[in-house]
Amino acid sequence: MNKYPIEKSEAEWKEQLSEEQYRILRQKGTERPFTGQYNLHFEDGSYKCMACNVSLFESDSKFESGCGWPSFDKSIEGSIEYIRDTSHGMIRTEIVCANCGSHLGHVFNDGPTDTGQRYCVNSVSINFNKK
Repeated sequence: MNKYPIEKSEAEWKEQLSEEQYRILRQKGTERPFTGQYNLHFEDGSYKCMACNVSLFESDSKFESGCGWPSFDKSIEGSIEYIRDTSHGMIRTEIVCANCGSHLGHVFNDGPTDTGQRYCVNSVSINFNKK
């Protein structure tokens, strides 16, 4: 098991997070596409981990991918841990918060910008701080 700067028991996470946040952040769930509050959100600011409030993405890296989830072409350096995910008969790269280990979504190599990356993130797993 990975160790993170912020470690809490499952009981502590359940107390802190809503049922839906816990399902996605701690149990690696996924919100339904096109339902998240940040899917079509394009204000200036930063997106932070809902569980521990560490900054993950800046608004200038966000783009509309049409996939139904908030998409970013890069993360803030050192904020994300990358984990090989072979669930559901696929090979993907899971992204988790490097500070607390909370599940954020997945990253794909099909992004339209120079980075070639598409970080596909659950809205439930992030919080926005306006500049």
